[in-house]
Amino acid sequence: MKEKILQTLQDLRDYALDKKYIVTLVYQEEDSYLMRFANSSISLNTNEHLIRLEITAYQGNQRASYQLITDLSKLDEMKDGVDIAADMAKFAQPLDYQPTIPTYDSSFADEAAFDPELAALNSEEKLDFINQAVKGLESEKRKLSGIFSSGTNTYALINTKSPHTLFFKSSDAQITLVLSHETLKWEVTAEQSAWQKSDLDAKILQDELAYLIERYETDQPQQIPLGKYDIVFGAAAIAELLSFFNWFGFNGGLMKRGYSFMKESQIGEQVLSPQFSLTDDASKLETYPYRRDMMGVERNRTDLFEKGVFKGFTWSQDDADEFQKQATAHTVPHISLVLEPGSEAVKTIQELAAKPRKNDLLYIPFLHYMNIVHPSKGTVTASSRFGALLLKKDGSIVIPYNVRLTHSLLDIFGEKLAWLSDKSIPYNVSQSYGARNPTAIMVPKFMQVNDLEISHSNDSY
Repeated sequence: MKEKILQTLQDLRDYALDKKYIVTLVYQEEDSYLMRFANSSISLNTNEHLIRLEITAYQGNQRASYQLITDLSKLDEMKDGVDIAADMAKFAQPLDYQPTIPTYDSSFADEAAFDPELAALNSEEKLDFINQAVKGLESEKRKLSGIFSSGTNTYALINTKSPHTLFFKSSDAQITLVLSHETLKWEVTAEQSAWQKSDLDAKILQDELAYLIERYETDQPQQIPLGKYDIVFGAAAIAELLSFFNWFGFNGGLMKRGYSFMKESQIGEQVLSPQFSLTDDASKLETYPYRRDMMGVERNRTDLFEKGVFKGFTWSQDDADEFQKQATAHTVPHISLVLEPGSEAVKTIQELAAKPRKNDLLYIPFLHYMNIVHPSKGTVTASSRFGALLLKKDGSIVIPYNVRLTHSLLDIFGEKLAWLSDKSIPYNVSQSYGARNPTAIMVPKFMQVNDLEISHSNDSY
């Protein structure tokens, strides 16, 4: 199949050259599978196979793109797409900069993040995995919902500047399980991300769900008072916070357009906690990495923050062209974020709850409906959900109703950061809309941030 994909791209390149077009071609193929649960039953079990071809044509500083959903057998249809893109470019609004068209020095293929066993996982195996994860936890009142999403993603690129190709293939899986009580209305969740079949571990999900259910059925729920709390965030919450940091923090193009809370004058300055070291590390297969960017540039490890010191912005080629900057090998569908772990020896919720504590700790594993409030200040807002606990300093545990946090990411990852756990896990932040783009962030299992205020406290679930 790989050879057929690359040959098709070569044929399209030859066609464009014969027509004297200047084009880039991006081929994306996905096999997507989704098993969805509701009311402790399979509510949907579906799959789809899609091939997209994106053609970008250039005429001086004019550029136009055309995308079609197609099939490898439809070469004539794809050639028509090349013609359409070339015609569109003639009428495109001229850019005020000259966009760079990649010239690949050599061909590159990377299938290191592809596991054929995960890609071949069938419905019976998925259902068996879910049954193991929730064995003994469902009841007449406790119902299961959630998803088991998995698939294969293939990217291939060529252009008229050079005959060489780029090829990437990865496999991915995302499991989200929610157990909810029909009458008490609480919900607890456990999640897992995988790039290979051996990453799947139903026992980890089982242990986490069982502990949370015990707490939610034993301990007292209550509306907790407004005020400041020492908060321990779980992996899901940490990863979502970093997703917004990635979006509005160190993206050079957004900074130039006024949508970043970081400034060029801060490069080399101590901006965040010395415990905060953030990298883009394309060697981490758990993040479904691109080891070359779409311009053909090798991607290694990029330090974004080193012990809280800001190392610099990321620049896609197009933003670099527009703002006269040097591109940083970040012309990719997603980067491979890694928040380096700390030294706090805590690996499970049970260990966290058993640790002696001087103050009450509000444990928030999951942030719900997060959104940006003020991009230039890094302020985000979200509410707690799915398994929050208030770990009292006397050793008791209270079940808090949902609370809302509205804070700057500069505060959360700044001087208020108390500790990071010594265990890291991948957390899947993939979106379910548009072309398949499996994305995960490596984060510590837990992170404590002190003295954060909750602005709202619900009086029920």
